[in-house]
Amino acid sequence: MEFKEVSYPQGTPFDGYGPGFFRLGGKVREGNLVMSPSGPRPWGGLAESEPILALAGEIDFVLIGTGAEMQPVPTALRRSLEEAGIGLELMATASACRTYNVLLGEGRRLAAAVLALPMEEAAETS
Repeated sequence: MEFKEVSYPQGTPFDGYGPGFFRLGGKVREGNLVMSPSGPRPWGGLAESEPILALAGEIDFVLIGTGAEMQPVPTALRRSLEEAGIGLELMATASACRTYNVLLGEGRRLAAAVLALPMEEAAETS
């Protein structure tokens, strides 16, 4: 089996996550965030679309990490993203982080809007 080292020339991948935080490029960022090739930005959660909409034209779609388990997103968020031409994929936060890394390595134009895992349910991973 041949192993190929993955590089991320267009952005920073998730290094890990845990209760209430994400690790990006060796730095810890607390709370919910939107991660894109242009860098992380704070995110107020499923009721806030502005940080994602600000990426219109830079991204084709966003992975929405809905916490420890997958849950539906508010209709208003879905509509505003669709109207801006941004596709969305829902998944649990852990899956969104892993998927973001894979697709970023492939050079895809995407972002990940991820809810931090609750303190009582999360165990740090890397």
